[in-house]
Formats: sequence, structure tokens, C-alpha cells
Amino acid sequence: MTTKFYSVRMARWAGLSLAAVLLVSAAGCKKKTPIPPPPNPIVQPAGPTGPASAGATITEFAVEPSTIERGQSANLRWTVTGANDIVIDNGIGTVPPTGTRSVQPADSTTYTLSANGVTRTARVVVTAPAPPPPPPPSNNSSKGTLESRVQAELRDALYDYDSNNIRDDARVALTADAEAMKRIFADFPNATIAVEGHCDERGSAEYNLGLGDRRATSARDFLIQLGVPADKLKPISYGKERPQCTEASEGCYQSNRRAHFAAAQ
Repeated sequence: MTTKFYSVRMARWAGLSLAAVLLVSAAGCKKKTPIPPPPNPIVQPAGPTGPASAGATITEFAVEPSTIERGQSANLRWTVTGANDIVIDNGIGTVPPTGTRSVQPADSTTYTLSANGVTRTARVVVTAPAPPPPPPPSNNSSKGTLESRVQAELRDALYDYDSNNIRDDARVALTADAEAMKRIFADFPNATIAVEGHCDERGSAEYNLGLGDRRATSARDFLIQLGVPADKLKPISYGKERPQCTEASEGCYQSNRRAHFAAAQ
């Protein structure tokens, strides 16, 4: 009975082993399916919508000087990487990735640089030019006008009735006049002073014109003797036509008998 049990068990083991061998053989003989290669990567085209757009960098965009006077120039300077569409507004247009540009705006202006959608600004402030300095004062304005100097510094020389002789008070007046004239001619080298002869109202017009001429000439000659240049003095007679005083009195007559001075025209 023992032998029979052993034989049955061996037969079962042998059957299992054969089945295992057949399974292994079947697995080894089955045809293998090839593994497909990975798909090719999708390459995005370069351009405004591709990787270059995302990598656009404005390294520098500046203007020097940032403040100028109207009529002066400033320089824009820029550096851009990773972009192929670079534009500056306000009339400049498309520019290379690196460069400079001289600008001369009439008013304060903000410039915008655009590189594939990336922007940066630079502003230049324009100020009004400073007013020109006032002209230096001329010699005439700093020392008065010829007319004002003659009127302020020269005194009349008075004469006796129907006379053209230089009396003592006239000598004093004319001596002071000579020194004043020298100062005036130093400041106004091209000036000429008229020596006017005047008379009171008595006597005819013709006679007084002659008397006025003699008075103007006597005053001129006296001034020349004191060193006043002769060509700077112009004698002229007005007779009784330009009285200084119109009252019929000796005091008024005296003020009209004179040698008077004025800037010659």
C-alpha cells in the first residue's frame, strides 16, 4: 500500500513539472512587440510670439543730459538683447539692438523704446533759455546825455547894454565853462557846442542880429584862448528873437543880453 501511494504522488509531481515546462516554453516562443520611439519635440518658431519674445531684455535706455535748454541737443543711448523688433517713438522709428541717437526736442519729451512687447522710457526736460545779459552801459548813458550835460554844467555869460565886451562876471563864468567843456568833449569826442548870441528887445531885429553875432564871437574867442578846440564851438546869433524873459524891466533885459550854450544839431 505504501508503494502505491508513493507512485501516485510522483506521477502528480511529474505532471506539474511538465506543465510548468510547457508554460515556460510557450512564453519563450511568443513574438515580442517593438516599443515605438518617443515623439520628436515641438520646436516653436522664433519671433514676436516665440521664445525670443519672452527673452527680450532692454539692458539700457537713457538720455544724456536729461535736462537741456531749448535749441540744445541730447543723446539717447540703448542696448537690447533677445529681440528683433526694436522701435523708439517720437519720430525715430526702428533701430538696431545697440546704438545712440541725437535728439533736439522743442519741449520736454518722453521717449519710449519697445522691444518685442517689452518697453522702457527715457525723458528729457527742455527749459527756456536764460535771457541774454543786458548790454553794457555806453559811455553816454553812464555820463548823461550831451544835452543834459551842457544844460547842467555851462553858465551864461552876461553883457552890458549894446556891448559885446567880456566883463568880469562873464570872465568868471566863461572860465568855468571852458573847464566844463573840456570834460564834456572828453566824454563826447564828436560833439559840437553852439555859442548863441542873444539881445534884449530894444533896437531893430537887424541890429540885434549883428550884436548877437558879435557877442557869440567874443565868447567863443575867449573860450578858445582858454584851450577849448575852435572846431568844437559853433557861433550863432538869435538877436532878440528868443528872449529868456519878456518883462519890460532892466532885470529882464539883463537876462536876455547873454551868450548861451546848447548842443549843436
